[in-house]
Amino acid sequence: MPKDRLKFPEDNLGVRTWLKAQGNAHGGQEPWQHGGGPVWGWFSYDPKLNLVYYGTGNPSVWNPDIRPGDNKWAMTLFARDLDTGQARWGYQLTPHDEWDYDSVNELILWNHGSHKLATHFDRNGFAYTLARDTGKLLVANKMHPFVNWATGIDLQTGIPLKDARYSTHQDQETSAICPSALGVKNMQPAAYSPQSGWFYVPLNHLCMQYEAVEAKYVAGQPWAGASITMQPGPEGVMGGFMAWDGWQGKRIWYKQEAYPVWSGALATAGRLVFYGTLDRWFKVLDANTGKELWRFQLGSGIVGNPMTYSHQGKQYVAVFSGIGGWAGVALNQGLSEDSDGAGTAGVMRGLKQFNAAPGGGALNVFGL
Repeated sequence: MPKDRLKFPEDNLGVRTWLKAQGNAHGGQEPWQHGGGPVWGWFSYDPKLNLVYYGTGNPSVWNPDIRPGDNKWAMTLFARDLDTGQARWGYQLTPHDEWDYDSVNELILWNHGSHKLATHFDRNGFAYTLARDTGKLLVANKMHPFVNWATGIDLQTGIPLKDARYSTHQDQETSAICPSALGVKNMQPAAYSPQSGWFYVPLNHLCMQYEAVEAKYVAGQPWAGASITMQPGPEGVMGGFMAWDGWQGKRIWYKQEAYPVWSGALATAGRLVFYGTLDRWFKVLDANTGKELWRFQLGSGIVGNPMTYSHQGKQYVAVFSGIGGWAGVALNQGLSEDSDGAGTAGVMRGLKQFNAAPGGGALNVFGL
C-alpha cells in the first residue's frame, strides 16, 4: 500500500487483513481462525524497558491464494510489556508471505552509543536493525546479493518492494526463488561480540521452485498446500558464515560452506567465533578476519548451539552433535524424492557421505 494510504491506528488488523478467497478451502470458517503465525523461536528481554521480544511464524496455509491480504500478525516482530502482555510495537516483515519465510529468528539486543537497538536476521534474507523501545526501522539490507523475491525494503513504511516474477500462486510453478523456504538464516542463532561490535551469522544459500496447490482445511490433518524443491544458490554452495555490522547494515567478511550452517554461533571475549557444520566439522575462526584457526570432525552433523563455561579455573567449549531438524529430516527418515522433507531430501542428498542415519547425539567438550 502506498505511504499516503497508510493510516494509524487501525483496529482489528489481525482479523481484517485475512480476506476470503473463492471456494471453500477454509471449511466454512474465516481464514484468520486457523491462520498460523505460531511462536516457536527465541525470546529476548530488556529489564529497563520491561519489554519481551519475539517473532511469529508463517501464515497458514502455504498456498497464498486462499488467504488474500497482509495476514497480520503472522511474520511479525513484537515487543510486549512483560507485566500486562500489551504490545508496545509490532512490525510485520513479510506481509502476505508467499514463501514460508517465518520470522521466528531471534532479536539480539545491543547498544550503539546512546542508541538502544535490536537486530534480527530474517529467513526472508534481510537483516533488520530497529530501535528497541519504539520499533522504528533503522536498517533493512540484504544479507546476500542473491536474495531476489524483493529488491529492497522501504525504510519509511517497512514494506518490502516485491518482485512479481517470484510471487507464488496456485497451480503455477515459480522457479529460481532466492532464498528457499529454509531462508538465508533459519532459527540457528547468531552471536554478537561487544569487542568487535559485529554480529556472527550462520547462513543458508539455497533457492527453490515453489508450486502452491489446492488444499482444504480439515481439523487435525496436515495442511501444507505447496510442493517445494531446492537447489544450491548461484555461488554453487549451500551455506556460509559471515560477520555483519548491524549499525551500517553491511557484511564485514564472509566464508563459504558446502552445506547450510545449521548450528548456532558463539563469540568469545578472546575474539574467537565457534560454529558447526552439517558435514561434522566444529570450527573456530578469528573474529576480526574470519580466518579459520582450528577444526575438529565430530561423529555427526551439528545443529546444536556452541556454549562455553569455566570449571576450576579452566575454560571449556561444548557443542551437541547429531544431525536432525529440517536439515536432517530426510536423511533420518530415509526420504529420497526431491520434494521430500519439504524440499531438503534432494538438495542435501550428499550428506549421506558424512552422516549415518539416524543421526546419533553426543555432547562434545573441548578445553580452550
